[in-house]
Amino acid sequence: MDPLDFFNPDELLRFLHCKKTELSCMENPHTFLSQLRDHNLVPEDRYKKVSRMKSKENIKRALYEILDWLEKEKSQHITVFWTCVFKETILNKYPKLRELRNSLMDGSYHCDAQLPPRVELEERNKKELSADEQQTMTKSGKKKRKQKHMSMCDDDDDEEEEEEEEEQPGASAQVSLSPRKKAKKICFSSPLKKGEKTDFWTWPIYKYQLPVTCGDQEAFLKRDRLAKGEKCIVVKNQWFTPSEFERFAGKQGNRNWKLSIRCRDIPLGKLIQKGHLEAANYRHGSKKVKKSLFPSEDLTTESEGEDDEGEESNQEDQVSSSEKASATDEEEQTEEQTEQQLGVGPDKNKMVFEVTSGAVAGKLYKKRFASGTCGKSIRTETSWMSPVDFVNGASGQTGVSWKKDILWQGQPLSVLIEAKVLMIHSLLCPCSLCSKKPTDLDDQKNDDECCICKSEEDGEVVECDHCPRSFHPTCHLPPVEDNILGDDRPWMCTFCIFRTCQEYRYADKLEREAAMSRQISQHMLECQYLLMLLCTADEEQIFTNDPSLHVENYSTFIITPMWLGKVAEELSKKQYLTVGKFVSDVQLIFTNCEKYNQNNAEFLAMGDRLKKLFDGEFEKAFNIHEETAG
Repeated sequence: MDPLDFFNPDELLRFLHCKKTELSCMENPHTFLSQLRDHNLVPEDRYKKVSRMKSKENIKRALYEILDWLEKEKSQHITVFWTCVFKETILNKYPKLRELRNSLMDGSYHCDAQLPPRVELEERNKKELSADEQQTMTKSGKKKRKQKHMSMCDDDDDEEEEEEEEEQPGASAQVSLSPRKKAKKICFSSPLKKGEKTDFWTWPIYKYQLPVTCGDQEAFLKRDRLAKGEKCIVVKNQWFTPSEFERFAGKQGNRNWKLSIRCRDIPLGKLIQKGHLEAANYRHGSKKVKKSLFPSEDLTTESEGEDDEGEESNQEDQVSSSEKASATDEEEQTEEQTEQQLGVGPDKNKMVFEVTSGAVAGKLYKKRFASGTCGKSIRTETSWMSPVDFVNGASGQTGVSWKKDILWQGQPLSVLIEAKVLMIHSLLCPCSLCSKKPTDLDDQKNDDECCICKSEEDGEVVECDHCPRSFHPTCHLPPVEDNILGDDRPWMCTFCIFRTCQEYRYADKLEREAAMSRQISQHMLECQYLLMLLCTADEEQIFTNDPSLHVENYSTFIITPMWLGKVAEELSKKQYLTVGKFVSDVQLIFTNCEKYNQNNAEFLAMGDRLKKLFDGEFEKAFNIHEETAG
């Protein structure tokens, strides 16, 4: 007979009520949650949300919410709850659970102990009012108090609407014998009626600021300051930029504040990408140590040929915008139907668009787009271009229509402009994208973010003078030394050095075994190029960082974890003696990925894509000749 059968459900429910906080403080509760999930005691969405969390404090709060929800919504299954968490396997992993089980079984916890009644709202004593409040009440004759709505609420509380302001007796009414008006029950809930669905960042309380966290640090982010590129995060009256707050929280190793700073466990980068949060480019606040050195005359001449066409195009767009402003409801309805038919509507928050012109492909970045001639918004493998430059280079002709000849998903670029996904700047626009100043034009020649870690922040940025790539000095292989940073001469990155020297390095083809056995000291350039290529291709940084830090139970399945960052560290420390040792560690990353993600097709495909890229580029880099079976 199960010992739990000696307790009635009310006793077990009271035990959970008193022990929720202790349970929520358990270290690494993922196995505990998985056990609840296996017994259908936790909703799938809540389980996934907690599984994605990294902050220990956030995990504790989320676990407490789940236990609180279980107590109130799943009380009929309380016996199932304690039975499944008191399994021997779970008890061995969590000493706290064994301690709780023993206290329940040996009688040290008294189920019949009476708890004090629950207090929903503390009555405010008039004597606690400050002198300023008393004075205010005397002048106004009444004191108004607004009930605040909190996000953590019971589902039953969702039915209550926002409470109206209540009138409280003023100082002049204190001698009155009339009874005090009873306060309504406070509602700890979102400002939504039952059945309504909306995102929390649209709530009025978050109109001007958002609560954010980075690691264990909590703060508030001012929306308007973020949009202006100012110090926007405040902690105890101290203001920080996003990257400064990341360092303040001890997360500078992430080097990407858009991922490490979160608002209710949602990365700020996601809110910015979806258009829910506006952020200025903080890149210009950091030191740019390398720039291409071109005379101002060349820069002027570069765009001179397209000025006339650009002016005509912008004038047409201004007329078109004026017509749209006075359009009838029928025209707006037709426009919406067109957007739905072409599938443009869902892409209004999209920031990057794959575009083509003839046989040439590139990526158009929305934040860099200004017009046909202003704003180098299209990135190819070799350079940043304005739309006019892109289409002219692809066709070899001038005077072509960039709106029609540049295609996105088979549709002309004009589709995105008409749908207001891309906004054309006016002729008098003063922004840096529309500026003809040599310094502003020069700023557009390289990437805004480091192509290795995908971050725009974290200090100095070094720009290659032969390609559009940018790097943090420590992200580049080999790291860019201080003496090079202070040199004004043109600088070439490893990608460009490798491709410049490749055709002269190997005249004869090699067999794979011969290449693998070679001393790595003679082939550092090839290995550095291959590793940087993989980091660049890893857009989501899935394979760059240690997976055991954020993937549940990873070390249980994988004996020897390996990731690109560790390979880079070993390569920089010259820990590899042969090319084969380097290749072995890189291949281990893909082997681990395949082993751990057997049931995850998405990550399997990511790993397979990178593996094929590495294998193909390795053969090219070492001029490998595969023997055929005779």
